[in-house]
Amino acid sequence: MPKHAISRLVGKFAAAEAGWLTTKAISYFIKAYDINMAEAKLKNASDFKTFNDFFTRELAEGTRPILQDEHSICYPVDGAISQQGAIVQGQLIQAKGFNYSLETLLGGDKATAAPFQGGEFSCIYLAPKDYHRIHMPVAGTLREMIYVPGDLFSVNPLTANNVPNLFARNERVVTIFDTEHGPMAMVLVGATIVASIETVWAGTITPPAGKDVFRWQYPASGASAITLAKGDEMGRFKLGSTVVTTFAPNMVKFNETAGPETVTRLGEHYADLVQTTAKA
Repeated sequence: MPKHAISRLVGKFAAAEAGWLTTKAISYFIKAYDINMAEAKLKNASDFKTFNDFFTRELAEGTRPILQDEHSICYPVDGAISQQGAIVQGQLIQAKGFNYSLETLLGGDKATAAPFQGGEFSCIYLAPKDYHRIHMPVAGTLREMIYVPGDLFSVNPLTANNVPNLFARNERVVTIFDTEHGPMAMVLVGATIVASIETVWAGTITPPAGKDVFRWQYPASGASAITLAKGDEMGRFKLGSTVVTTFAPNMVKFNETAGPETVTRLGEHYADLVQTTAKA
């Protein structure tokens, strides 16, 4: 299938103000995926001008309280854990029998991957019914953003179990943050019919899709620095996908009872911080 062409075509409809047709598509989607619109700020299909407006709908105030414990980080999205654990010899677990490369995931540069070698990772899959804005699990200052071209395979538990190197093959946007506890990468992974990936500081990153890796550097301090608080929105999927987060060694300890298929809710406890003071 021409996955990129199909995805961009769907994206055009999702961005269109198509009146009754848009409302009908939204109504069908709400019913088909049993979406809880009571949690949304806008409750009715007719409240949204485009399908994208609906898909990236804002939650009602207070729906997802952010964990305030300074010794813990919170889930960045609603979804379900695909895999999480240690990064061993530069490899992350995708599924039973499948690993993929940290270096490739982060754009193919050894220096970018080095701070996360021997650290921890977590992969969270967002289903169509989920809230599709992505938030910060801990406060951080943006250091780098990387656009990595790639395929647009469907991303779900079935493909994760059957497509080798899925998350390191698909188009993605890598964001690197410095936090008081060590570096953190958040990777927003594209998928079939994911029409757009956005960040709050740069807007739409893709489309258009490219053939080359692009990198943007950001200042660590000053008026131009981009610092986001724990719980702040950092990006969004239009027809969503997966977030892979990586942490430096000895930075976080995940809840031992959480694992594959564990449901995640934005703002709830994600992991404990091993060290709560700034690292040199």
